[in-house]
Amino acid sequence: MDTGLTTISEAAIEKHRAIAQSFITRIVVLEDPARESGTALAGTNRRFVSTVSVGSVRRTREVELTKTVAAIHPDDQLMTIAQHTLLYRARRGLAIALAISDVFAEGSDLESLQAKNARAPLEGDEAATFKKLLSASAYVSAFSLASYLFQLVDSDGEAPNDIPEPDFLFDTPQDAVKSIVAGLDKAIAGSKDDTDLTTRARAFARVAIDGLLARKGRFDGIGPFENAHIRIDVDDFTLDGFDVAPGKRSKPLVMTFKKPEEVVGNHIAKYQSVKLAKMLMAYDFERELNPFVELGGFLFTFIGDGAPGTGKTTLIQMIAGLVNGYCQVASYPFAYENFGVDQISSYQGKSGQNCRQFINNVLNPRVIGFGTIDDIDQVAARRSDDRASAGQQEITGVLMDAFAGAGTVVRGNCSFGMFSNYPENVDDALRQRAGARWLVDGPQTRDDYIDIFVLLAGKNHEIPLGKHELYAAQEIQRAVEEAYEEHEKPQEDGLMKVYERYMKENGAPKTLADIGTYLHMIKDAEPRFTGRAIKNVTDAIKMRAMDIELPDEWFEKPEAFMHKSYDDKKAMIEELRGPFSMDMVLQEINRYADSEFRYSDKSDDAAVEKLLRDARLRERAAREMEEMKKKGIWNA
Repeated sequence: MDTGLTTISEAAIEKHRAIAQSFITRIVVLEDPARESGTALAGTNRRFVSTVSVGSVRRTREVELTKTVAAIHPDDQLMTIAQHTLLYRARRGLAIALAISDVFAEGSDLESLQAKNARAPLEGDEAATFKKLLSASAYVSAFSLASYLFQLVDSDGEAPNDIPEPDFLFDTPQDAVKSIVAGLDKAIAGSKDDTDLTTRARAFARVAIDGLLARKGRFDGIGPFENAHIRIDVDDFTLDGFDVAPGKRSKPLVMTFKKPEEVVGNHIAKYQSVKLAKMLMAYDFERELNPFVELGGFLFTFIGDGAPGTGKTTLIQMIAGLVNGYCQVASYPFAYENFGVDQISSYQGKSGQNCRQFINNVLNPRVIGFGTIDDIDQVAARRSDDRASAGQQEITGVLMDAFAGAGTVVRGNCSFGMFSNYPENVDDALRQRAGARWLVDGPQTRDDYIDIFVLLAGKNHEIPLGKHELYAAQEIQRAVEEAYEEHEKPQEDGLMKVYERYMKENGAPKTLADIGTYLHMIKDAEPRFTGRAIKNVTDAIKMRAMDIELPDEWFEKPEAFMHKSYDDKKAMIEELRGPFSMDMVLQEINRYADSEFRYSDKSDDAAVEKLLRDARLRERAAREMEEMKKKGIWNA
C-alpha cells in the first residue's frame, strides 16, 4: 500500500453516499444480549442478571439514527443545526470510511481476491487470506469512521462516563460501520439537549477508538495501513495509519505573535528560543527524526521560571510565532496547544485522559508541535501534597511518563515548555524532567528599561529619545555572550559557597575528573542534584556545542534547508558545529545548579514566612484574648 500522502477523490466518496444515507435512515443489526445491562431493580443501582446462559444467542435490533437524533426535540419538526450537523457528519463519515476501505483493498491483495471470489468461491489458502484481509478492511473502515467523528464533531462539554462500547462486527466493511452507527445510536439516545447530544457523540467516538485499538492485535492483515497518510481536504480530515487522531480539526492558530526584538531582557531564554524554533524545522518527515536528536543538543522539554510580569507569556508568543512562520514557508502543519487548569476534571481519570490527549496531539509525528503547560505548579501537583486534587495527581503522572518514561521516544518534531512563577512548588521528579532551565527575569539593566518603555509607549508623541542607542542591548549575540559570562561564577549564595570551597581546595578545573569532583560537592550540598540533573547539564553542554547560528537564509525558502533530505540537513549542521570548552562546561553547570539552589531557597523562604506569620497570628490572638478577659467578655 502506498505509504505517501493518499488523497481520495470526491467521486470515490460520492459513490458511497446512497448506502451511507440508508445506514443513517434504517439498519438492522445483530447484537449480543449478554452485553445488555439487564432490568434495573427498584430502589437500587443494581441490575437483574438472568442465570440462564444466552451466550450463543444474538438478536436483531432496528436502528434508525435519524429518528433518534430528531427525538431530542420531539416538539419541533425541524432539526437544529447541531442535530443536522451530527447526521451530516455521520453520513459523510460513513461514505469516507467505505471509500478508505476501497483504498485498502486496492493496496493489498483483497481487490484481486474479491474478483476471484465473485467468479467462483475461493478455497484453501486463498480463502483464508481473503477472510483475513476482509476482516482487516472492516477494521480499517470502523477505525476511519470513529476517527472522522472524533475529529469532526465539535463539543466542549464534559464527556460522560456511561458511554458503552459498540458491539463490533468485523465480517465486512459495511458490517463494521453498521456496528459503529448502532453504537452511536445507543450513546445519544435520550440526550437532554444539543450540547448533550454532541458531547455524547464525541465521547462515543473516543470510546470506539479505544475499543478498536485494544482489538488491533487480533488483525494480522492491517500492517500495510500502519503508515498510510490519508487526507480529505474538503473536511480537513487527516488519518495517519492507526495513530490516535487529534481531538479537533486543525484551525488557524490565533495568537498575538511577538518578534525577538519585541522581547526585552531574558537574553539566554530568548536566544535558546530562537535556536529551538530553527531546530524544530530540521525535522525530517520521511525519516521521522531530527538530525539534532542524533547529533545531540535537541531540547525536548524545558522549564521557564520567574516572577509575575517578567515575560513568560511573551516568550511563548515569540516561540510560537517563529515556528508558525517557518512552517508557513515550508508548508508544514504546525500544532500548538496549551494545557491549563481548565483541563482538570472532577471525573476520576478524566484529567489524565485530557493530559494524554494533549501530549499525543503535540507528539504527532506528522506535524511540527509546540506544547506549553502554563502555571505548571497549579496544573500538576507534588505527589506528597495531600491537599491536591486527584486530577492534579493524574496530570503529574502522565507528564512524568511522557517526558522521560520507559516508552518516551524523542523524534525531534516537537518540544514542551513548562512555565511557572513558583517552580519550587512543582514536583521534584517532574521538574528534573525538564532538560533545560530558563530564568525568565525580564528587563534588568537601565538600557533594558529604556527599551521596554519606548517599545510599549508607541510612537504617538514627539518626546526625544535622549542619549541612548535604542535596542542595542537587545542584540541577541552580544547580550547572550554577556549573560553567559555572568555564569562563570554562581549567582546563588548556596552554590557560591560550594564553588569557593572547590576553588580553594582544587583550583580551577582542568580535567573531566575535576568537573566530577565539583559535581559531587554540589550533590553533597543539594541532594536533589541527582543523576538526571547531570544528564540535563550534559544535554545543555551538547546544545552549547551546537551553539551555531543556523543562517536565516536557510529558512527563507524551503528548498534551501527545510525540504532537503535528512542526510543533507545533518551534513549541513555538522559543518557548523564545534567542540565544547571548559568555560562552556562550567557555565552550564553553574546555570543549572543555580536553578536548583534558587528553587530550594524559595521553598525554604516560603516555609519560614509561613511559620513567622503563624507565630504573629498566635501572639495577636493571645493579646486579644487577654483584653477580652479583662473586659469580662471572654466566654461570655
